[in-house]
Amino acid sequence: MRTLNLGILAHVDAGKTSLTERLLHAAGVIDEVGSVDAGTTRTDALDLERQRGITIRSAVVSFPIDDLTVNLIDTPGHPDFIAEVERVLAVLDGAVLVVSAVEGVQPQTRVLTRALRRLGVPLLVFLNKVDRRGARPDALLGDLGARLGLTPQPMNAPGTAFTRGEAGLADLLAHRSEAVLAAFVRDGGVAPDVLRAELAAQTAATWVHPVYAGSAVTGAGVPELMAGIRDLLPAAGGDPAAAPSGTVFKVDRGPAGEKLAYVRMFDGTLAVRDRLPAGRVTGIDVFEDGARVTRPSVEAGRIAVLRGLAAVRIGDDIGVPRHGAGRQFAPPSLETVVVPDSPAHGGALHAALAELAEQDPLINLRRDDLRDETSVSLYGEVQKEVIQATLADAYGLAVSFRESTTICVERVLGTGAAYELKHEAPFLATVGLRVAPAPEGAGVTFRLGVELGSMPPAFFAAVEETVHEVLRAGPHGWQVIDCVVTMTHAGYYARQSHAHGTFDKSMSSTAGDFRNLTPLVLMAALRQARTVVHEPVHRFRLDLPADLLGPVLPALGRLGVLPTATTAHGGTAVVEGDLPAARVHEVETRLPSLTRGEGVLESAFDHYRPAPCPWPERPRTDHNPLDRREYLLHVQRRV
Repeated sequence: MRTLNLGILAHVDAGKTSLTERLLHAAGVIDEVGSVDAGTTRTDALDLERQRGITIRSAVVSFPIDDLTVNLIDTPGHPDFIAEVERVLAVLDGAVLVVSAVEGVQPQTRVLTRALRRLGVPLLVFLNKVDRRGARPDALLGDLGARLGLTPQPMNAPGTAFTRGEAGLADLLAHRSEAVLAAFVRDGGVAPDVLRAELAAQTAATWVHPVYAGSAVTGAGVPELMAGIRDLLPAAGGDPAAAPSGTVFKVDRGPAGEKLAYVRMFDGTLAVRDRLPAGRVTGIDVFEDGARVTRPSVEAGRIAVLRGLAAVRIGDDIGVPRHGAGRQFAPPSLETVVVPDSPAHGGALHAALAELAEQDPLINLRRDDLRDETSVSLYGEVQKEVIQATLADAYGLAVSFRESTTICVERVLGTGAAYELKHEAPFLATVGLRVAPAPEGAGVTFRLGVELGSMPPAFFAAVEETVHEVLRAGPHGWQVIDCVVTMTHAGYYARQSHAHGTFDKSMSSTAGDFRNLTPLVLMAALRQARTVVHEPVHRFRLDLPADLLGPVLPALGRLGVLPTATTAHGGTAVVEGDLPAARVHEVETRLPSLTRGEGVLESAFDHYRPAPCPWPERPRTDHNPLDRREYLLHVQRRV
């Protein structure tokens, strides 16, 4: 039986979860269609999801369409939970993009479409809510091409002009098929089965995007959409006999607190009792006919829930790593301090947040032991509500949040070097480091400029690991990115023992000596190289009435907005440009009054740029290796 791993994606409130319910009902998996408003949907399992009527965590459910088993993944639509969507995109064979026929193309619609096209995921479009007042499915076909860059092919006819018919389809497909073009010219038409096969091929190649119109509430258009899912989207591939290869895209907790790892298998077969780096597999569940059933193994193409992997993390490879499945969305650009209502609950709060970080690694916990505080990263303010509710419901912890701040980074400006020799350093080690800038996006690279055999490997490893740790907080407290660190000096005292054979630490170097000395040397090199604080900048698009363009542009300028392009079409103007991430919330708040409530803003992280002076400073959490005396007092007291 064929398997298709299908994502349902949309801007919030476009009807994505309602469509999921309708598909499950049409397939016979559920007897009654759940309601988002009533909190009775199958895939929104969290209490907060039911209360707010939005999807927060991705959910998997299975249903059959004839000989095809569909593993349907319902994803969040709110931009604050884009990280959850990102993890799902890497495991999809195809997707259905839900667009409201009333609201049309919305900001998150554009973000999701760009990511799907970048990954080459075959895509169907469902224009939902055609039964609502103000629906305009025919006009939206043009928007799908102009605003999303798709090649839409209407497949059903809710309105008089929506379908092109076989002639229109043949004309579209002939642009990329010589066989269709030849048949069309020679015979004046193309056989329906040939057209259908060519449409499936061009859909799989992401050249054409079939569009269905209907209503998730009434079920109109859903049978046609299900036929498209069955016939036009490519089923999962993979060789069950090959070496196992898969990826963990979700980590959850079972009733007893045990970890549950959601895995997409791309190749091979994984069985109970197989050993992985994260632990031994003690149980496997797969998705069949709307239920999760236990099986002894899972093969290529399927999604499974693995038990027994105590050390598993989201993004872990199962077996042979896959290439080309890197991050598609930007990291979060906000952070906030989570404050327990009772100081006595600080330890419990950190432990709870650590568990939540297993489910969402982009929370990026940052522990400040000096101030006894824990920070988390955010995409937006709605995430605060989710974290607060989750901590209260699942852990019994009441918390509040400090005001969100923008997460900046530091870039190395020049080249700097420093070293300390073992007979002069406060520790029994020689460490020399040179820091230089690297190209944008290159990340941090550690290199050896000394003989590999000049020290035990454990000492080199201690230096490299400490370098990466120290770069999390540069001279101004922000993470240092895109640089090359070269070890230029290395030296140690060999192991010394007393006459009776006991180890003498006072005369022998240990890995701890290198871990303690490296922060001092690296910070001295960074100070010489100098770093520049960069702030995150969003690329934005603003649609507004053309008559408001004159007064709105100066107001945007006062808010830090830098327009780079302005166009007008009829009564609508479009402004595009750069917007500092720190001002996004303020612009969103001011926009309704500036545009009579008619402005539509979409923005997403685009790049970093030098921050205005004075540069923002981030409080240090590492006993400050920039202050030698303070650092040595702490480290020597600890040792």
